[in-house]
Amino acid sequence: MRTPPANRPRKRSKRGAVLLAIGVGLGGGLLLAGPLSELLSDNASGASNAITNPFAAWSGITNQDILLLGTDVGGGNTDVIASLRVDGGITRITQIPRDTYIEAEGYGPHKINALYSLGGTDLIKRELARKLGRPITHHVVVNLSAIRRMADALGGIEVNVPKRMAYTDNTQGLYIDLQPGLQNLKGQDLEGFLRFRYDEMGDIGRLERQQLALQALFRKLTRPEHLVRLPILLAAASKNLKTDLGPMELGGLITAMGSTQLETKRLGGRPFYQNDISYWDAEWPQPVLESSASDGSGEDGRYRFLF
Repeated sequence: MRTPPANRPRKRSKRGAVLLAIGVGLGGGLLLAGPLSELLSDNASGASNAITNPFAAWSGITNQDILLLGTDVGGGNTDVIASLRVDGGITRITQIPRDTYIEAEGYGPHKINALYSLGGTDLIKRELARKLGRPITHHVVVNLSAIRRMADALGGIEVNVPKRMAYTDNTQGLYIDLQPGLQNLKGQDLEGFLRFRYDEMGDIGRLERQQLALQALFRKLTRPEHLVRLPILLAAASKNLKTDLGPMELGGLITAMGSTQLETKRLGGRPFYQNDISYWDAEWPQPVLESSASDGSGEDGRYRFLF
């Protein structure tokens, strides 16, 4: 006998959303429990207590390289490819141009932004680990819509638009009309700022604008009054965010970032053509042999990597 529709089990695809909701609920409960207990307790000095961050105890995702991908609205193209590392009071984000030439093992030569559709995050993590010389332990894939949602939830982000930006593409639903100068961006204006690349600098110019937006979002997101709203902000972005980090781990990572300085840079290189296709010849870090502490010969097989 067929199971009535109302009693059929839900699809597995909804499990992630359920788990995220549980994590957010726990985070929200922890957030409220701390201040409430402080308010109910006697405070002999009369000094006000700061609201505690529910993710502070989970901020151990440091000294690890994390793959950060930003996909377009459709979710198929990786417009942002970067490695993120929180280390020694600094959050370092290194962007890799999407046209970077790479010969992926088992796939041959490609632009690096094609790897996501070929083999997903596992393939990109493997290739970046091989090129950077150290393991990529986790990944965070953020759809452009998630950036918009989080920025909107924060009331927008303050960005200094470097130039006049005007472009219309009806097929992509893209309408960009921005004046230069410092302004608060959110919604469609923020999306246009992130996607615009129709100038003399092309993809490199877009990477620079993404850096400006990332820095602005980082500055606002890591303010104490916004850190304590992380459960709500993560919930707003949950439908457009994929990661192998748990909700509390992700919140802990952002918490750890909040106590650091942000450094963003683009992997250097130069453009070139091969078979009439434009690529970016990236300057990957080169291994440098360290001298042996025992004999100074430098032949002990240990390497360090320069960035």
